[in-house]
Amino acid sequence: MRRGTVVAVCGHESDGGRAVRDLLGPQVSCVSGGRELLRRVRASRARGEDVCVVPMTLGRDPELVADAARTLLDLAPEERAGTVLAEPFGTAEHLVGWLRAAATRVPRDRALLITAPSGDPFVDADLFRIARLVRQYGRHRTVEVALTGGDPDPAEGVRRCRALGAQRVVLLPAAWAVPRVPDTGYGEPGGPLLTAPATAGVLDARVGDAWHRYDRHGDDGLPRGLTAAHDHGHSHSHGPGGHGHDHGPGGHSHSHGPGGHGHSHDHAPVGGGHVHGARGAPASAATPVHAASSASSASSASSASSASSASSASSASSVLPSSRSLR
Repeated sequence: MRRGTVVAVCGHESDGGRAVRDLLGPQVSCVSGGRELLRRVRASRARGEDVCVVPMTLGRDPELVADAARTLLDLAPEERAGTVLAEPFGTAEHLVGWLRAAATRVPRDRALLITAPSGDPFVDADLFRIARLVRQYGRHRTVEVALTGGDPDPAEGVRRCRALGAQRVVLLPAAWAVPRVPDTGYGEPGGPLLTAPATAGVLDARVGDAWHRYDRHGDDGLPRGLTAAHDHGHSHSHGPGGHGHDHGPGGHSHSHGPGGHGHSHDHAPVGGGHVHGARGAPASAATPVHAASSASSASSASSASSASSASSASSASSVLPSSRSLR
C-alpha cells in the first residue's frame, strides 16, 4: 500500500494545528487549510509525491472537511491525479467513545467538565448532546460542558460543577487543544484526549482506507468531502427566514406559517396523501397528513371508513421510534 505524503489539515479544534503537531510527529505535514493546504499539496505533487490529506476534526468541524475538498478542486488535473482526501480523523460518534474511555480513568466521585474551543452555535450545541451521552453511559453523576472562548467558559463550568456538589472537577478535552485549568483549588486536567500512539494508529487507518478506495475504485474522496457539511446547522431549517426546497417530483408547495417557506413534498402513488418523512424517509416511515375526500354512496363511505381505520392503525405503528443503542 502506498502512503506518500500525509498532510493533516487542522481547524479550531486544534488551534490551527498548534495543539496536534506534537502528536503527529515530523513525518506528517500539518497545515491550517486554505492557501496553506494548497501550497503544501502543490509542492509535494511537483516533487512527484502522492498526497493524502486528512481533515483532523474530532467530529465537531464538518466545515473543515468541506473546505479541504473545495481547496483541492483548485488543483490542476495533473496535480489532482495522485491526491486523495481521506475520511475525517473522527466523527461525533468516535468522540463520544473516546470521551467515555477517558472518563473511565477518572475517579467516579469527580465531576467531569467536557471542554472544547467554541465554534458556531450548532457545533457548540452538539457538544451538549455528546456530554449527555457520556453521562448516560458512564458512571459519573455530574457531567457539564465548557467552551474555551465561549459561554459557559471553563471557569464558569467549574463553578457550576461545584454548585452541584462536586468537590473536585476534571476537565476532559473534547478537542486536540487541552484547556488551562482555571481553578487549581478545585479543578484538575484530564487530557489530552488521545495519546500519540493512538493518534498515529487512527491516522494510519484513515490514510490506508483512502488509498484503498483510490487504487481499487478511483475514488479520490472529493465528492464525499464536498457534502460533509450539507446537513450541518441551519441548512434545512423550517424556522423564520427559511429557504425553499424540493422533496421530489409531483409535489406541491405549502406554507409553514408566518415567516416560513414553501416547499414541495412527494405524493404517494395512490390515496392522494403526502408525507413528511425524516430526511427523505420512505412514505412507510411517516403518518399520512392529507386524507382524500370524495362524494360517494353510503356503502362506499362505509368501505372507506373501514380501510381508513386499518390504515390509521398501520400508520400509528409506523411512526413509533425504533430503539437504538449508542453503546
